[in-house]
Amino acid sequence: MITLHHLEQSRSFRILWALEELNLDYQIKFYRRLATLAAPPELKQIHPLGKAPVLTDQDQNIAESAVILEYLQEQYDPQQQFKPQERADLQQYRYWMHYAEGSLMPLLVMQLVMNNVPQHVPFLVKPVAKKITAGVKAAFIQPRLKDHIQFLEMYLASHDYFAGTFSFADIQMSFPLQALMTRAHGNYPNIQAFLQRIAQRPAYTRALSKEQAL
Repeated sequence: MITLHHLEQSRSFRILWALEELNLDYQIKFYRRLATLAAPPELKQIHPLGKAPVLTDQDQNIAESAVILEYLQEQYDPQQQFKPQERADLQQYRYWMHYAEGSLMPLLVMQLVMNNVPQHVPFLVKPVAKKITAGVKAAFIQPRLKDHIQFLEMYLASHDYFAGTFSFADIQMSFPLQALMTRAHGNYPNIQAFLQRIAQRPAYTRALSKEQAL
C-alpha cells in the first residue's frame, strides 16, 4: 500500500493530487505543524530532514515533490498520460519540473523570511530590521519576482498547460503559482486562468476534498 506522509499547509497536496489523477489505492498519514509552524519530530522517523511530502512505496521512502511525481509517473502511468512524448513538450516538461523549486520558490521563500524577520527581533531593533528587510525586498526580491511574473504571464498567454497537454509539470508548478498569487499585487489573468483551469479537474477536486477532511 502506498502511503503519503502529508504535512498540513505544505507541498504535500501536489502528491495527493497526483495519486488521484492516477486513481491509485493509497493511505494518508497526516501531520500537523507545531506552534512554531515547524514540522513535528515524527516526520524525522520517516526521513532524516523531517520534511514533507514523503511517499512510502515498496519499502522505500521517497522525498522531494518532483522526484515523487517522476517516480509515480514512471511506475504507475504506463500509458504516459501525464508526461509528454513529443520532444519539444518533453523539454518543457523537464524545464518546468525543475523551475518550480529551483528558480521561483527560492524567491518566494526569501520574501516570506524577509516579511517575518521584524517579528522575531527585540523591540528596539525592529525599526532597523524593517528598514533592512524592506531594502532587500525592494532592491533584490521584488524586481526578480516581477521578471518571473512577466515570464509566466507571457508563456501562459499562448499555452493552456506548461508542457503541451496536462502533465505532472502542471502539478509541480501549481504550488509556487498559488503562493505567488497570494502575495503578488496586481492582475495576472493568464496565471489566474491557469489556476482556475487546473482547479476544475475532477482529481484536483477529489484531492482538495480529502485534504480539507483531514
